[in-house]
Amino acid sequence: MVRSLPFPDMHETTMTDELDNDEARALRATRIIDAVAAIPRGRVASYGAIAARAGYPGRARLIGRVLGDAPNRLDLPWHRVLRADGRIGIPAGTQGFREQCRRLKAEGVTVKDGRVPMSAFGLDHDLDRAIWG
Repeated sequence: MVRSLPFPDMHETTMTDELDNDEARALRATRIIDAVAAIPRGRVASYGAIAARAGYPGRARLIGRVLGDAPNRLDLPWHRVLRADGRIGIPAGTQGFREQCRRLKAEGVTVKDGRVPMSAFGLDHDLDRAIWG
């Protein structure tokens, strides 16, 4: 079940400030996984937008690490997460790149030369409004 998470003020301390490292990592992973799972079919979001949605603004690279470490059994829509300019973040020509293109196209997302037009398929910066109206 995907939970609605608050969009914290960048100057506020996060819940992870008071947790030990293992608890903080688990909380970060859960928040990021929930944010990725909330991207609707046929839509995409940038690593940065997911980081902000999960409560970690400015930590776009963290999203890639968490997705890479996530167990396959979670069946996350990892393919819906792209670079801010709409480019696929996996190197072109690799199996992962081809798989991401295939999955996006199967959902009706236009992919041309490894890029998705974010203006047509991307979510707003305010993911709550884009997903839940």
